[in-house]
Amino acid sequence: MLTDQQIRDLIARPKEIVKKEPVRGYKEENRHKRCDLELETMPSSDHKFTVFTRQNMAFIENFSIGLRYQTNDPKLGTITLVRYNGPHGEYSLHPDGHYAQPHIHRITATEIASGNTQPQERDREITNRYSTFEAALVVFFGDIGTINYGAYFPELLQGSLF
Repeated sequence: MLTDQQIRDLIARPKEIVKKEPVRGYKEENRHKRCDLELETMPSSDHKFTVFTRQNMAFIENFSIGLRYQTNDPKLGTITLVRYNGPHGEYSLHPDGHYAQPHIHRITATEIASGNTQPQERDREITNRYSTFEAALVVFFGDIGTINYGAYFPELLQGSLF
């Protein structure tokens, strides 16, 4: 079982992208643009991670970027450690109104112990660190310690003119 500290350490551990699908750009599926990545930890590949990116093509502010960890425990399998979301544009019964704002979900040791492999709605942080999909990718890659994302997403290295 993972502790909260181990989860934080896994998220922050330096990583390198070793594969992107599709190799260039994004693929379109179910009115979303998407891509998937495989990552390994640096300097050794003792941990395996994947990243998913999804962005709604009609409502571009609605996106999700997540980091998954492949455990060595067959009972746990793959766990989504963290997910960066844009606003969903939906009405929220939650007092913080997080559906209408950029927010981050992180899994906890308690959730994993109860059988969840996805961060639950109650564990979230509303953020102003990003407002677009591209800005969220930059923040996400920085937060999860991805050292070579510019080789796969060169457009993210270009500064904004405004």
